[in-house]
Parts: sequence; C-alpha cells; structure tokens
Amino acid sequence: MRKKHTLLNHIIIFVLAQIAWLMLMGIWIYWYVSNYIIFEKVGDQLSPQIVYDGTNVFAFVGGLVLLVAIAFGMSLTFRHLNVQLKLTRLYDNFIGNITHELKSPLSSIQLYLETFNTRYVPPYKQKEFIELMMKDSQRLKNLIDSILEISALEQKRVSHDYQVHNAGELMREIIADSVEQYQLQPNILILVGEADCKCVADINALRIVFNNLVDNAIKYSAHEPQIIIKLHCNAKKVVVEFSDKGIGISVPDQKNIFNKFQRIYNKDIPNVKGTGLGLYWVKEIIKNHGGLISVSSEGRNKGTTFRIELPIYSVSKKRYTKYLLKITNKRKLETEY
Repeated sequence: MRKKHTLLNHIIIFVLAQIAWLMLMGIWIYWYVSNYIIFEKVGDQLSPQIVYDGTNVFAFVGGLVLLVAIAFGMSLTFRHLNVQLKLTRLYDNFIGNITHELKSPLSSIQLYLETFNTRYVPPYKQKEFIELMMKDSQRLKNLIDSILEISALEQKRVSHDYQVHNAGELMREIIADSVEQYQLQPNILILVGEADCKCVADINALRIVFNNLVDNAIKYSAHEPQIIIKLHCNAKKVVVEFSDKGIGISVPDQKNIFNKFQRIYNKDIPNVKGTGLGLYWVKEIIKNHGGLISVSSEGRNKGTTFRIELPIYSVSKKRYTKYLLKITNKRKLETEY
C-alpha cells in the first residue's frame, strides 16, 4: 500500500508540474500578444524612444522552445523515476525470494545437525540425514552458482565452449539428461520430430536452458506435468518448440516473462518459489548463441509453448557463429599455454 501511495504522489507531482509549465507558457504567450496588440494600436502615439522591435519574435519563439524543453526534460525525469521505482520493487521481490530460497535448505541442514548433536541417531537414519543434507547443500550451491553465472554472463566473462553439433543428436542428449535429472516417467516428456542439421552450441549452456524449462513446466502444472518437445529445421533455423499443459501465462505476463527478477504469481499454485532469474538466464543464453526465444499461451490452464530458434551452421549468421568458434579456440589456446 505504501508503494502505491508513493507512485500516486509522484504522478500527482508530475501532473501539477505539467499544469505549472502550461500556465507559464500561457502567461508568456499572453504577455507577448498583449504587448504586440498595444504597439500595433497605439505605437504611433508613443514616444519615439519606445519602438516595437520585431526581433522580439525570436525571444518569443526562444521562450517557447525553452518551455517545451523543460517539459520534455520533466517527462524524461518522470519516466526515469518510474523505471527506477519498478526496478526497486523487482529488486525487493528478488531479495525476498532469494532469502527464502537460501534460508529453506539452510534451515533443513541446521535441523539435521542439531538432531545429530542433541540425540542418538541410528546408523540407517544417519545415512538418510546425510543424504538429505547433501541434497540441500547441492541446492544451495546451484542457487549461488546460478546467480554468479548470470552476473558473469552480463559482464561477458563466461568461458563458453562453442562447438559444431548435429542439432538433433545434441537436443536428444540434453533432453535425456533432463529426463534423468528430474526422474521423469516416459509418458511425461514426449519428443517429436527430427533436426538433421548443424548448429554451433555450448552443450552445458543449453542444458541450463532445458533444465529451466523442464523445472518451470513441473512447478507450474497443477496436475501431473506433460511436456511435448518438437524439433525441426527450416531453411535457416533449428527450431525447438517446448510445450507444456500447465497453468498458462496471461498476455500481459508474456511481455515481461524474460525480464530480470520477473516472477508470475498464480492463485492456483501459490507456493511456487524462485528468484525470477531463470527465464532471464534462458533468454541471455539463447541470445549469446545468436538465437531467439519467444513464448505463447492460449490462456489460463491451456499450457505454454516456448519457441527456440538457433541459426544453422554455415547457413545463417555465418560471421557470428564463426566468431563464437573463434573465441572458443582462442580461449583453449590461452589455457594450454
């Protein structure tokens, strides 16, 4: 409520400022026109020392230009302020989400350690507790690594390993890894089509993309998830369509879904937690591959489809894909020496 009041106050200030400069412009125009009329009507009756100077037109126009410039500057300032307020809200949400994501596994680890410290734990339970603590530790590590990875990605400090791959074989390998990682049953993830063409890709980076999409499909499904992945190649692109039958994404949310810290709240699944960085990370990885990612959804409870397009090697974006291979080879040579 306080944030809404703050935004309302800024809007009121902006409107009042616009009214003020419009009034100032009106006074300026009135002053000039009234003086002009007076000189036109009684100018010949005035003292010769008082002569209407036509060059005042330039002063008039200059004054109008100055007022318009001030209004334009105020508009830019207000727009920048709104952007900053939005970023601040997103950052606050991110801090809240990341705090919860860090605190949850940490509290679990602490609870197990306190149990070890205060009471006798049978050997079979000790093994179970240790496995759970290792799982929570890995969750913490993955979360911290993802934040550091995104920071490095934005600063162009990620050492990607770009290689030429057969697109179909690459996608099938990555999808098989995701199926194994999330322990998906054969009927949950269905792969359709072929992609018998070549692309330049970092397999580890694309694993992150598919793992994020699989994870979202699972989290945002009210019932048992079902994922359909379609592969094909057109004249210039490798196309991957990743569809689920989850809760869907509204049109307004589709416009912002790839923004940093952006998360979707849905009353059907209120307990989904996250940092709001996953799809932003996905978009940046695909963009670094010279590709595009888009999202579409027919509405509530009608699922979501992510469409990934990557350039075909030696057909599309030749200079860029050669550049990716070049920087990979250069880094390998630097590492060897």
